[in-house]
Amino acid sequence: MTEEIQSVTLKLLDYCQSNDWAGYEPYDVLNSRLFTAMPLLDSKLPRLVLTQFLKRSPVNVRSLLLVPKTQNPKALGLFLSAFVNLTRAGVGAAEDYPLPMIERLADLRSKDAAYWCWGYNFPWQTRTVLVPRWAPNLVCTTFAAAGLLDTFEQRQDERLLDMAVSAAEYILNELYWSDGNGVVGFGYPLPQVHNQVHNANLLAAALFCRVYKHTCQEKFLAPALDVTRYTVARQHEDGGWDYGEAASQKWIDNFHTGFNLSALRSIGKTLETSEFETSVRRGFDFYLSHFFREDGAVGYYDNRFYPIDTHCVAQSIITLLDLKDLDPENVQLARRVFDWARNRMWDEKEGYFYYRILRLCTIRTSYMRWTQAWMLLALSMLAAETGSASSELRSPALATGAL
Repeated sequence: MTEEIQSVTLKLLDYCQSNDWAGYEPYDVLNSRLFTAMPLLDSKLPRLVLTQFLKRSPVNVRSLLLVPKTQNPKALGLFLSAFVNLTRAGVGAAEDYPLPMIERLADLRSKDAAYWCWGYNFPWQTRTVLVPRWAPNLVCTTFAAAGLLDTFEQRQDERLLDMAVSAAEYILNELYWSDGNGVVGFGYPLPQVHNQVHNANLLAAALFCRVYKHTCQEKFLAPALDVTRYTVARQHEDGGWDYGEAASQKWIDNFHTGFNLSALRSIGKTLETSEFETSVRRGFDFYLSHFFREDGAVGYYDNRFYPIDTHCVAQSIITLLDLKDLDPENVQLARRVFDWARNRMWDEKEGYFYYRILRLCTIRTSYMRWTQAWMLLALSMLAAETGSASSELRSPALATGAL
């Protein structure tokens, strides 16, 4: 098992590097140059239909639709966090990776913003709004800032802390809102969209707490606690959370539940408080009972198993390791999840993970952010947990330290 983790991690790292950390996205159809050439397509209904068609298609036709491979700031933040774990695990030359990645992340910041903040590398049509390409948003900014903080904590480069603090200030000053009656949240996916998306609440709160710990700036603490308490109060009796509070957001899925649990655990550890521990334990019981099979397969929704999505695989490994203190079997279960995915979703020849397994077919498309970046982060955590990576076992890229 240890050798398998080593081999897959290093092959995946080589795959991501050889593709210049760039790739396709499940929602990137609006990057197609056809929308420029055919203006009639550029309206809400065609955007939604084409996005869903391309995301669900078992055949990747993006090259035919003139959709380019691009770098995603959220993926770059995930890669930064993975590099930190790989360095801890003893991977030779992994410490050479962060600085060039930080420069890439700096180049992709939202250009017109006064803060360090980031948006997706594609326009995104939701049911209600069109989010422009590169428009900064909470989720992209949070994961980019988390990668910077992880690297700062390892290297003590104050520039990285300054960037992360600026990102937190963007979220605080531009996205945080309160109605004055105890309802609080963050604008997502755009600042003017005032709703309560629970994983967004907790991801931002966890970032605020980490920034507060390093800077002692009190302005971050109260909003972090307010939104955390709001979301914890909306947890169902059985331990689950709806994705959000809007009528169209009443579903429960694997990876957003995992985000909630990992963020709550981070908040508790960072602030050294047990205030949210009951919520974590109840949520983790729900998570284990609704999303895992004994053989290591993980489901997408709490009420139906398919699709089996690699993003869920990755977050399941991450959450199990983040909460390993709750159950001594968590590390072994994380290894079973990895083993199941390696046997069924891993392309040994090409060195990447497939997108999804459906009841009747497998979608073998490679997505750099949704799939590969998340899996590299998950495997880097497994490697660091098990001490499985060896400086003697290097990929060609790692041996040279090249980017």
